[in-house]
Amino acid sequence: MNNNEFEAFIKNALHEDIRDGDHTTLSCVPKIAKGKAKLLVKEKGVLAGLEIARKVYNLYDSDIKFNQLLEDGDKINVGDIAYTVEGNSQTILTTERLILNIMQRMSGIATQTGIYVDKTRGTDVKLLDTRKTTPGMRLLEKMAVKIGGGENHRIGLYDMIMIKDNHIDFAGGIKQAIEKTKNYLDENKLKLKIEIEARSFDEINEILSIGGIDRIMIDNFTPDNCKKAVEIINNKYETEASGGITLETISDYAKTGVDYISVGALTHQIKSLDLSLKAY
Repeated sequence: MNNNEFEAFIKNALHEDIRDGDHTTLSCVPKIAKGKAKLLVKEKGVLAGLEIARKVYNLYDSDIKFNQLLEDGDKINVGDIAYTVEGNSQTILTTERLILNIMQRMSGIATQTGIYVDKTRGTDVKLLDTRKTTPGMRLLEKMAVKIGGGENHRIGLYDMIMIKDNHIDFAGGIKQAIEKTKNYLDENKLKLKIEIEARSFDEINEILSIGGIDRIMIDNFTPDNCKKAVEIINNKYETEASGGITLETISDYAKTGVDYISVGALTHQIKSLDLSLKAY
C-alpha cells in the first residue's frame, strides 16, 4: 500500500465515522483541551497496525505527539503499552474507535498467522493468505499476515492469473483454459504468473501434459494424496496446497513437500485482539 492508498483509506474511514462531526466529543470536551492516552494491551498475541495508527493521527491532526513504545510484529502480553499519544483531547477521542478497529483486527490476524506459521516450523513451506478479506481493508489485512510471519498470495484479480474450477468449466476444459489464458496475456502484453487448480490426479496429469503454467494448486486433497501429487509434479512447477486446511491439519500438509499452503482463515475467521485506549 502506497501513501496515496493509505490516505484514501483513512479519509474514507474517517468520513464513514464522523460525517458532520463527533457531536458527543464536541459537546463534552472544550476545543482547546489537551490530553494524554495510552494503547493498553489486554490480550496476549502479536501486535500489528502501529504504522496505520500513526498515519491516522498525522492525517487527522499533525500536531498530535505519537510516542511508539513497541513495534509491529512484537509479541505482546496483558499490561503492555504499545504507544502513548498526547495533544488535542477532541482528536484523541474522535479517532479512538477507528484506530482500535484497525489495530485490533490487524493484531488478531497477525496473531492467528503466527500460530499457523508455528505449526509449519521445520519445513520449507510458505504460508499464504487468500482474497477472503474484508472489503476495503484487504491491504491492511494482508499487511497483518506478513507482520505475523506469513506471505501474501495475489493481492487482487489483477496481479496474477488463477484458473479455478469455475474458470475451467466455463472455458470448456483445462486445455482450453490454459490456451485462452496464454493467448490473452500475449495479446495484451502482460507478464503474469499462471496458477491452475487441480481437483484430482487425472487433472494434475492433464495439466502436466499441457504445460505453460507456473504453479499447480492441489485443491482439497488429503495430506497423503497431496504428498503423492507433489511427487507426480516433481518440481516441474510450484505447488500449493489449499482447501479446508486447518490448524489441526496444517502440520501434515507442511510435511508433504508442497511449496505453499494457502489458508483463508488467516483473514476471514478472525477474533480481534483485545486492545484499549485509556486516558492517563
